[in-house]
Amino acid sequence: MPRRTRIHLPGLPLHIVQRGHNRDACFFAEDDYLAYREWLGEATKAIGCQLHAYVQMTNHVHLLVTPPEATAVCRLMISLGRRYVQYVNRAYRRTGTLWDGRYKSSLVQADDYLLVCQRYIELNPVRAAIVDDPARYRWSSYRANGLGEADPLLTPHEVYLGLGESRAERLVSYRELFRSELDAEVIGGIRMAMGQGQPLGDARFLDSIEKAMGHRREARPRGRPKKPMAHGTGEGEPRQVSMEL
Repeated sequence: MPRRTRIHLPGLPLHIVQRGHNRDACFFAEDDYLAYREWLGEATKAIGCQLHAYVQMTNHVHLLVTPPEATAVCRLMISLGRRYVQYVNRAYRRTGTLWDGRYKSSLVQADDYLLVCQRYIELNPVRAAIVDDPARYRWSSYRANGLGEADPLLTPHEVYLGLGESRAERLVSYRELFRSELDAEVIGGIRMAMGQGQPLGDARFLDSIEKAMGHRREARPRGRPKKPMAHGTGEGEPRQVSMEL
């Protein structure tokens, strides 16, 4: 079966997941997390990608980035992946692959879905029962986005900046989003979009992608689109449309 061609467009947020081979660990010690963070920061700066949220789990990584051009994400992941794999193989005297094939990605409609996607990413350690509060997990962007800790890796998205006129207001508003759990349907929708390489958004978003790419994809399902997810409640369900190329 041919691989789905990834959909990367300049200026549109992209949710990325990269997993360890066979879901094995890709981080083994604190120095590994730190090394990955350092090279992630260097790569995003050199290539010009904006990183809005991330989490480093034991056997996978989530990133939410906005690229300046369509090819930027591939260059980011190749540069970061090669450097980190070389480091791991050298440090642990191993050979072979570390990552489970290609990274997966899904375009994200910023207005209605970006903050939901950030919550999904930063709540990974809670869903995995590692911590009961995302603030207790060291290797994610929550402490910066929710508590105001300095994190040179991050560039806040304009949707995040719209949570309040001041930094203090934004932090309070962002923490309020985490008072409710993400709906199971929302989680399932995000996972389906990621697994199938589909965009996460409504019909208008799909239309804009088709126009940007210059041709129409497969016919859309009939019926009214689902309501967009409310930032505060996590209600609603993302709409996915097959975007195989």
